[in-house]
Parts: sequence; structure tokens; C-alpha cells
Amino acid sequence: MAPPPKPDPFPADSQREVDAGAVFVLESKGEWWHAGFHLTTAIVGPTILTLPYVFKGLGWALGFFCLTVMGMVTFYAYYLMSKVLDYCEKDGRRHIRFRELAADVLGSGWMFYFVIFIQTAINTGVGIGAILLAGECLQIMYSSLSPDGPLKLYEFIAMVTAVMIVLSQLPTFHSLRHINLASLFLSLGYTFIVVGACIHAGLSKNAPSRDYSLESSGSARVFSAFTSISIIAAIFGNGILPEIQATLAPPATGKMVKGLLMCYTVILLTFYSASVSGYWAFGNKSNSNIIKSLMPDEGPSLAPTWVLGLGVIFVLLQLLAIGLVYSQVAYEIMEKKSADVKQGMFSRRNLIPRLILRTLYMMFCGFMAAMLPFFGDINGVVGAIGFIPLDFVLPMLLYNMTYKPPKSSFIYWVNLSIMVVFTGAGLMGAFSSMRKLILDANKFKLFSSNVVD
Repeated sequence: MAPPPKPDPFPADSQREVDAGAVFVLESKGEWWHAGFHLTTAIVGPTILTLPYVFKGLGWALGFFCLTVMGMVTFYAYYLMSKVLDYCEKDGRRHIRFRELAADVLGSGWMFYFVIFIQTAINTGVGIGAILLAGECLQIMYSSLSPDGPLKLYEFIAMVTAVMIVLSQLPTFHSLRHINLASLFLSLGYTFIVVGACIHAGLSKNAPSRDYSLESSGSARVFSAFTSISIIAAIFGNGILPEIQATLAPPATGKMVKGLLMCYTVILLTFYSASVSGYWAFGNKSNSNIIKSLMPDEGPSLAPTWVLGLGVIFVLLQLLAIGLVYSQVAYEIMEKKSADVKQGMFSRRNLIPRLILRTLYMMFCGFMAAMLPFFGDINGVVGAIGFIPLDFVLPMLLYNMTYKPPKSSFIYWVNLSIMVVFTGAGLMGAFSSMRKLILDANKFKLFSSNVVD
């Protein structure tokens, strides 16, 4: 007797009509510029303020080289993934979730769970990190106004969490388009503020002595280099491109490339200017957050305090948008299981579960941010083992499996080379990040009021 047919894990459009995660959270109404807003928010965030610190581990030449190569490879990877999504859509299999796309193209059920595990780790990690850094921004502003004030970091994190709970009730990814447009301008705003502040600091009479030498130990230089590469990979990564493309009104073919071009124009303006100005001003004394280098614990501020304060406010506001964008996959999973598409998006039947589940999710992220103020080190590991497979390996594999270029073709070997090189870089980056985690372990303290760099 023939075995019974297995249920299709990749539902067709008719089946998606009863999938509340697809119909509500990932509703397809957007234009290409909306996708550009979402992509820019997902990639161009306050993490770019760590780029001078990245150059500290690589030096001028290797820093420029790695930043440029990572940018070219990620643009190429996202372009290939959009091509695969377009191909599937033309074939009558429009995929709106990364996990379904990977499992369908690769024909392996375990890939579905691998992608959802990695995506969940990345998205939850970014959500926790966004709340933690936003709380730190509030603490910086509070400390400048009241240096001996009694409020602790976890109290600022609680304030940010309360705001995120309110904002999390925006029902769809598409409803974030105006917030993400504001996020785009905020990223340009604080980048240009920091660039101007670094130039001012480098030319002032209190300018720090500049030293661009790398670490003296060869092994330490290697570990620092791979840690820096992992940070760049995490900065360029997003891991949610299919979900962003899902917000485009069908047919989505060709629209995502325009969104990518918008996003990478902003990347070109921000990444290089922040890297060069910060590393030029502070050299190997660059902090993991260049704003902290501009506001040293000892001595006067190296730029006008009100200017830096404005930059911190811009960072704080953009972190809220980033936390919302990276929560959408979690919300989509929740609503797929909890909502009834027949009842309507704002019916009591769907509104109450949405309110409860999203509140609990944000409370969890806020609690973890308060408990683990050393989460930056953990995120380094997550970035190496998460962003690299999703953004530097899978897109090339999906393209080769979908379009099946000849094994003798140039594009086949380019894709294969990228997969091999970045798999190795990811493994070394994960090892280096774990090494830093272990070395910093003596600084860790639960519910501390200080963030470990």
C-alpha cells in the first residue's frame, strides 16, 4: 500500500488566505520604496558607530578592503535572493517566509527548522540589543543632566520596554513604513553628527594622540581581525529579506532591486564616513561605540555636548524602529498560530491575543536586556553563526539550486567560492567572539548598571 501523501509545508496562495501570519503581519501592499525603508532600517543602524572599532582590529588597508568586500558580497547575495523569490513567484510559488523558501528550493524539511531557529536567534537577539542600547542612550542623557542621580540602567530599560510594548501593537509590517522612513533620516542624521564631531575632535587642541598600530602579538591580531570581520558581517546582515519582499504588492518582480539600491546608497553615505572619521580621530583607542570616545570618562567632551546629545536622541529613536522591524517574524509566527483570519484584523478575537502575546514578547526582551547588559558579546557570537549562513551562504546556494548554472560557469564558481570562504570566516569569527566572551566573563554582572563593551 502506498504511504499517505505528506501535507505540503509550503502552502499555495489559496491556502495562505487562511494563514493569519501572512494575511495580517505580512500583508502585501507596499511599493519598492517602502521595501527600501524597511531594508535600510534593518541594516543601517547604530551598529555603524562600531566601525572605527572594527578598523582598530584591521587597520586602514584591511579595514577598507573588508568593508568593501562585505558590502559587495551582501548586495550580490540579496540580489540573488530576490531573483530566486521572483523565479518562484513566476512559477506560482510565491514565498513570503525565508524558512519556506529555503525548504522548498533545497527540498529538505530540516532546512525549514534550521532557518527558523537561526532567524529566531537573530531577531530576538537584535530585539534585546535594541532595548539594551536604547536604555543606555537614556542613561547617557540622564547622567549628563544628573551625574549623581539614583536611576539605574535597568530602570531605563524598563522605560524603553514600555514604549516598545505600545509600538508593538502596530499590526502589520507594512504599517511601519512611515516609521522606517523616519529611521532612514535618523541614521543619516546621527552619522553626519558623529562625523562632524570626530573631525572637530581630531582638529581640536584636546585631540587625542593617534596611533594606528595593531596589537603586538600575532595571535591577538588574528583573533581581533576575525572578530572585526564578524562584526562587519553582523552590521551588513539582516536575515529577513524574504519577509521584507513579502510586503510588496504583487507582482513583486524587480521591485526589490530598487529597494536594495536605495538601501546601499544610504550605506555608502554612512558606513565609510563613520569608519574613516572615527578611526582617523581616535586610531586604536576607538571605543566600540564612537560616541563614548567623544565623551570620555575623564576630561572634557571632545565635541559640543548638545550636538552629541542630539546624536544620542537620534540613535535612541532609531533603535525603537529597529526593534520593531526585527520583531515582525516573531509576530508572524504568533499570529499564524493564534489569530483567526476570518474574524478580521481588529476583531476582539484577534486583538486580545495580539495584545497579550506581543506584550509578553517585549517584556521577555526587556527582561533579558536588563539581566544581561553584556549582551553585546553574546550578540557577536549570534552574528557569526546567524548572519553569515543566512546572508552569505544560503542566497548563493538557493540561486545555484534554482537556476542550476553549469558547473563550468563563472557564476557557479563565484557562488561556491563565496560560500566556502564565508563559512570559514563564520567559524573563525564565532571562535574569536566566544574567546572575547570568555575573556570578558570577569566583567559580567547580572542586572549591572554598566554595559560591557
